[in-house]
Amino acid sequence: MSESTIPEARIQKQDRRTSAGLLGRLGPGLITGAADDDPSGIATYSQAGAEFGYAMLWTMLFSFPLMAAIQEICARLGRITGAGIAANLTKVYSNRWAYSVVFLLCVANLFNLGADISAMGSAAQLVLGGPATLYAVAFGGLSLVLQVVVPYRKYVGYLRWLTWSLFAYVATAFLIHIPWLTALRSTLLPSISLTPRYLMALVGVLGTTISPYLFFWQTSEEAEEIRVHARESPLKKNPRKATPHFRRIALDTRVGMGLSNLVAFFIILTTAATVHTSGAGNMIRSSADAAKALEPLTGKLAFLLFALGIVGTGMLAVPVLAGSAAYAVAELFRWRASLEYKGDRAPKFYAVIAIATIAGVSLNFFGIDPIRALFWSAVVNGIVAGPLMLLIMRLTTHPAVVGQFRLPAHLRILGWIATGMMFAASLLFIAGSIRQW
Repeated sequence: MSESTIPEARIQKQDRRTSAGLLGRLGPGLITGAADDDPSGIATYSQAGAEFGYAMLWTMLFSFPLMAAIQEICARLGRITGAGIAANLTKVYSNRWAYSVVFLLCVANLFNLGADISAMGSAAQLVLGGPATLYAVAFGGLSLVLQVVVPYRKYVGYLRWLTWSLFAYVATAFLIHIPWLTALRSTLLPSISLTPRYLMALVGVLGTTISPYLFFWQTSEEAEEIRVHARESPLKKNPRKATPHFRRIALDTRVGMGLSNLVAFFIILTTAATVHTSGAGNMIRSSADAAKALEPLTGKLAFLLFALGIVGTGMLAVPVLAGSAAYAVAELFRWRASLEYKGDRAPKFYAVIAIATIAGVSLNFFGIDPIRALFWSAVVNGIVAGPLMLLIMRLTTHPAVVGQFRLPAHLRILGWIATGMMFAASLLFIAGSIRQW
């Protein structure tokens, strides 16, 4: 019996069973949210808490609905079209736009990969001793082998399990004294300073929370889910399945982004209660510095949790950074692209993953300061975030892309607010970076 002849009641019953199992099968949204708390993000949140104390806790509450909305919009785009952002851009805009966006994404991801892999090596060195560079090479190599050898469905399962490493930062907060009333007040009542350092830190936190590589990854993963499941198809071709998939996407994305911001909240909280209180706020320049600073203040266990969390989140973030770049490049050139394929079925796709990962590892051998790499990654992300979000919002209204589907009012409103905020944040960050440079 073809799908078109299946009674509607039976389809609805199947959809209800699918929806009921979602809590056990969270996927692209959960992994994307967890990857947002990569070692570079941990460094940014640690610096914010160490330097400004509890004054930036409010940003996690403020940014959550905006972050969740733009990621949900990206996920819907992938499920509706069965294609990633780069492929959809070429349907509406000139290739010049698509090539420019993907080029900037790759540059930012390369610097971010270098900073993340360096942070993982430094964290392992703190715990085990030995050369940090050797650990960096090992982590980069392991990530690359897993992406090439392990099929997508198994690999996603590994990434999902790695999200548990994020709870190290939640656990750390309960090993130290936290003035919870002060923290709650700072979360609900924003404390904003107009000093240049505060504004730069604010823009850095918002830019870390809402990053272009996350847009590309989640869109491509929704499209990947269609490719690897024979009974699935883009919603443009099978609109009857839209409602249960949109519900799943909403749940998956909100849980993933909620976890991301919860963990970031606890990183800021922990460093505010320890490093900032001790007066050592200016000593934090990386996630490894944050872990090292915790040991004399909180004891060995909190230090170990923080350091091991850096390694766990790095193993989650590195494939997302390399994979998002590979999906984007492959879509531009119409190469076969899927983590489900073996290497010989998608050689160019895997070549991009390999080049990105190896280049990220190589930055550790050329004397490039990982903090400077992170700085340039943030600058490039600042340049591309606002314009990319504008293009994405316009894609969601274009009939050639989404067909009959339109965003619900709440996503349109939050999506445009997030886009406007990122334009403003990007301009502030770039202006401040130029002055600082």
